[in-house]
Amino acid sequence: MGVKAWLSKYMAAYVHGKQQHWVQHPLEAQQNIFKSIISQARQTAFGRDHHFGTIKTHADFVKAVPVRDYEGLSSYFNRIKEGEKDITWPGKPIYLAKTSGTTSGTKYIPITKDSIPNHINGARNALLDYIHETGNSKFLDGKLIFLSGSPVLEEVGGIKTGRLSGIVNHHVPGYLRTNQMPSYETNCIEDWEHKLDEIIEETIEQNMTLISGIPPWVQMYFDKLMRQTGKQIKDIFPNFSLFVYGGVNFEPYRKKMFESIGRHVDSIETFPASEGFFAYQNEQKDRGLLLLLDAGIFYEFIPVEEYFNENPTRLTIGEVELDKNYALVISSNAGLWGYSIGDTVKFTSLKPYKVIVSGRIKHFISAFGEHVIGEEVEKAMQQTMQKFPTAELVEFTVAPFVSSGEGESYHEWLIEFSKVPGNLPDFEKELNAQLQKQNSYYDDLITGNILADLKVRVLPLGTFRNYMKSQGKLGGQNKVPRLSNDRNLAEGLIEVAKL
Repeated sequence: MGVKAWLSKYMAAYVHGKQQHWVQHPLEAQQNIFKSIISQARQTAFGRDHHFGTIKTHADFVKAVPVRDYEGLSSYFNRIKEGEKDITWPGKPIYLAKTSGTTSGTKYIPITKDSIPNHINGARNALLDYIHETGNSKFLDGKLIFLSGSPVLEEVGGIKTGRLSGIVNHHVPGYLRTNQMPSYETNCIEDWEHKLDEIIEETIEQNMTLISGIPPWVQMYFDKLMRQTGKQIKDIFPNFSLFVYGGVNFEPYRKKMFESIGRHVDSIETFPASEGFFAYQNEQKDRGLLLLLDAGIFYEFIPVEEYFNENPTRLTIGEVELDKNYALVISSNAGLWGYSIGDTVKFTSLKPYKVIVSGRIKHFISAFGEHVIGEEVEKAMQQTMQKFPTAELVEFTVAPFVSSGEGESYHEWLIEFSKVPGNLPDFEKELNAQLQKQNSYYDDLITGNILADLKVRVLPLGTFRNYMKSQGKLGGQNKVPRLSNDRNLAEGLIEVAKL
């Protein structure tokens, strides 16, 4: 065992022990965060506009600060981009995280001196908790790859600006930099296909022990490695033992990925975003993600069914229930206030507080009042794939197909397989039945002959990749929406498939 692996066990024990105070006193931790950030932002433009000086309780905050998304706060963010200081947080942000939002176009999310530790420590502690639980630290002696965006930063309003993964790359601890792959030069390549070729060239002969990234892009890396060598990943990287991922639900990709690897490896799911690092999996046998309640973020939770109400209920951590879908709203030391990040979560544990990411609040299908969400289509697909073990899924999305004829409208599932199910009609039938189990409104519409059974459109291999490339969103942290309430994405994929 190398020095890094040996020392990490002591660091892991220290961090785990330090966590226990806020894990065991979650309400106190959140109340302390609430008081601290309100106090620090009192003299900012936002704080004055929203009377922070009079806010003492959460009820006061709810009255003073409405829930808004990026567009709702854009007047403040635009002032930050123009170089003004003391707008939503004291001083100026040290970074702007540039992200192509699925609903907002390009967004510029502030990252402050106070909030950057949340991003860095969240990722670090996910690894340290894993080491503390499993005792496995040998991966720190090998090479670690983080498939991420370019670390090249531009300036907007005098503030360094770039992709979150590129920004975080500048803060990788020095003791890991000698292990980190790919090289800085390769990481700076913007074109994903060229970058992937260079990554493979640099890593194919290395002792890769940890691989991290969004599952579909990691799978692309694996596919290219296997084509080039004719080997499975376990034979290319025999010491590969830990996969770290986030950004999308892993379940639709799990089967193919582990078949590509050729054996089981441990994995850690994380819940990062440009707005903050919210949670990570801290136990291998529990898929729930530990919600970080002492990291500069104050959380609110809106029951999904109330989200679009004029005055939705805004719950604090002590008021949530198990197995209910909530829209996640944050206020933080990044200068985000009553900010709806767009994700929905469901609590799997209240001691400690653990969540799963269940979908996107604006990603749903409700052309006929069914309100089908991401979690439901992913579970339906997962259950169906288990009954068709020879099929291999690459990617999928779902869109409504609305017809003027009664009972002729349906949900269209656009699916790319690496191995198509042997009996596609049976696959469609099973997928439809599984979705009926997941969503009672959908079931009512099907049994009432208002909606026809779903239809699967099999797309040629490479369609999703080519579509993302055509949109300038190939690789990095980009991901395909799992479902949408219009046909824009569906028609774009169909058009690409015809080329």
